[in-house]
Amino acid sequence: MRRRTFVTSALTAMAASACSSQSRGPRNITDPLATDAVGQAAMIADGRISAVELLDAVIKRAEAVNPTINALVTDTFAEARERARKGTLPEGPLQGVPYAIKDLSDVAGVRTTMGSRGWRENIPADDDFTVRAARAAGVNLIGKTNTPEFGLIGTTESLALGPCRNPWNTDHSSGGSSGGAAAVVAAGILAAADASDGGGSIRVPAACCGLVGLKPSRGRIAGSQDDTDVLRISVKLSVTRSVRDTAALLRIYQGPQGAAGLALVGLVLPNPGRRLRIAVSTRSAKGTDPAPDVADAVQKTAKLCEDLGHTVTEAAPQYDGLAFEDRFIDLWSTSAEQVRQVLIARGVAESALPEFLEPWTLWLAERARNAPAGTIPQVREHFLKVQSVVSQFMQNFDVWLTPVLSAPAPKLGEQGPLVSPPVLYKRVLDWVAYTPLANAIGTPAISLPLGMSSSGLPIGCMFMGRWGDEQTLLELAYQLEAAAPWIDRRPVLTA
Repeated sequence: MRRRTFVTSALTAMAASACSSQSRGPRNITDPLATDAVGQAAMIADGRISAVELLDAVIKRAEAVNPTINALVTDTFAEARERARKGTLPEGPLQGVPYAIKDLSDVAGVRTTMGSRGWRENIPADDDFTVRAARAAGVNLIGKTNTPEFGLIGTTESLALGPCRNPWNTDHSSGGSSGGAAAVVAAGILAAADASDGGGSIRVPAACCGLVGLKPSRGRIAGSQDDTDVLRISVKLSVTRSVRDTAALLRIYQGPQGAAGLALVGLVLPNPGRRLRIAVSTRSAKGTDPAPDVADAVQKTAKLCEDLGHTVTEAAPQYDGLAFEDRFIDLWSTSAEQVRQVLIARGVAESALPEFLEPWTLWLAERARNAPAGTIPQVREHFLKVQSVVSQFMQNFDVWLTPVLSAPAPKLGEQGPLVSPPVLYKRVLDWVAYTPLANAIGTPAISLPLGMSSSGLPIGCMFMGRWGDEQTLLELAYQLEAAAPWIDRRPVLTA
């Protein structure tokens, strides 16, 4: 099959759902930076723009905007130009579309800082498995995006890389840990960007920046088929402007095989004839309530779902939210301790560790070291218990609607790395009270930009589905995107 025929056929399949409604794609298709990734690939495939011209437009936008937001922390513009000029990008459904990788994932020959002063000179030799999948789809990598130290917190303002500013209001955080990815998309530089989620790190920045952010099921993504253990809480995908981009990237990242027991996600189309049973709740499992703007956004979204013909019921699974939070941080802290041990093994003295690691990371590491014997087996047992409770609850519902966060994006510094760790602990866990559950029990969850605060910051609404059922979430997301379009709603910074 010739290149043009191959690419056009792939794009036709991936974008089929957009044919009947322009709300699922941008209306201004003459501006390549105003469309989504699938739309950009179609423009290249049918000759409306070349890969070189699109890349030049992206770089021009990045050079104008990135100094303000600090979303791209390492650029590979020269290499990307060479690939576009020579036409060496692989044939694939997103051939020629510029893309960036979160600085927690390795790109061969490009530094991976992990957002840490201790990893500033880290140059990996090989690509991460999701980077290989993205390359095979034909994307053109333009660099690495900002992230907090080792992705251990929900805002992106590390001592190593500096704060990533929210394009909607540059005094505020872009969220984390995929904050750079979300900011680079919200600012109109890229249509989509690589991301990962170990406790909300795709959904949190998507909510902060007005984007679509899907955390896939545990074991869904290619290269992680063995990661079906309940303690495997992190999974990778992307942040995007459109549902069809998220669906396309899910198909790309999942690769040729699914995890054991998971059927591959195929082409997802809107399914307006399907009536879903949707649970809705705004109070967290800890018994706390979100900010009024957030609660209002969720209730309006619930009403929109009812208007679309779905059955919406106030309900939530009953489990001990405070105990779950403690067990989750027990597991979370082990990552920080592993990092500390790596530096000690490299010969860094204990007294010198504050020169390499942030106070929050060191505090988490100390928490892990002081944990009693048998803590991690207790975490496993607790997660399985909560998983059973939620699974029983979801037998009566197809989808569960909640806030993503308890409040819109905080101001930079409120959850920064120099805040006293005990104070930061409470601030972080109160803010992200809703997102870690899906990581612990392995279910898919998606943030959709369906609300705005009174101060003009985006608010995300989160839909959780059953394990392996990304299709239901995406079908519903297509419906909501058509009913309440968001793709043309942009921060002033993108103008």
